[in-house]
Amino acid sequence: MPIPDRDQQIVQTHAAFICQAVEFLQDHDAGSQLDALLDAAAANGWTALAGAVRAIAGGQRDPTALGALDDEDRVIAEAILRGLQDPATLPDPGVGADPALAAPGLAHMIHAAGRGDVQALTLVSQMAEQMSRVGGDMSRVAAVIRPLINGERDADALCARMDTRGRQLVLQILDELGRLELH
Repeated sequence: MPIPDRDQQIVQTHAAFICQAVEFLQDHDAGSQLDALLDAAAANGWTALAGAVRAIAGGQRDPTALGALDDEDRVIAEAILRGLQDPATLPDPGVGADPALAAPGLAHMIHAAGRGDVQALTLVSQMAEQMSRVGGDMSRVAAVIRPLINGERDADALCARMDTRGRQLVLQILDELGRLELH
């Protein structure tokens, strides 16, 4: 069964976490590493996801029994379960998320972070850090996330020194933010 585009984007965005969790879950000697990974996830606002992965470590394999998870946490937990069953389904942590699919997700996180949502701020900060490591235009897009959170909406100011791809991503984020801010 193919994974929907939005879910695939979430899986790819969190590929490193998913792969590490599966690796530690499969290695019975990696309990302390799994605990450290999940403690860090919980400290970054992913308490429900950390609890779900702990349930998986305890033998739970039914995704509906993993507790109350938001959409993103559910997708990540299901990817971990799939990866345990079939390692070929694991995402490649070396492949970045598709920027064309990233704009709505980034806009929603930026919108929530701008309204004081700590989990969204943490997540968008982590994504910006990953984007800055890619370099080039993705690094320049990462640099405008903080101004976007703070309410900057001037496309010319935000897109200075960006090539077409970076400018397009920022404009898509601004369009989505415009829709979100109307509601």
